[in-house]
Amino acid sequence: MITAGQMRAARALLGLDQRALAELSGLSLPTIQRMEASDGVIRGNVDSLMKLTAALTAAGIELLGDNAPSIGGGRGVRLKVPAS
Repeated sequence: MITAGQMRAARALLGLDQRALAELSGLSLPTIQRMEASDGVIRGNVDSLMKLTAALTAAGIELLGDNAPSIGGGRGVRLKVPAS
């Protein structure tokens, strides 16, 4: 699951605008806009959510769930450290 806040934060970390994220994920700009306007967890069809999360993951984003290990706890995003 991904929240609208995580989606905006991930986009900011990658330096992408909504249009670029739409192209990267293969989704329409209105779909991206609707997802980001959601309150809390994004609701949508499974295919669209899978495309979005796959695109963010491929771009180097790690989505942190509620119970993921992090200093502050809670949901979030972070850039993956490239393997050396």
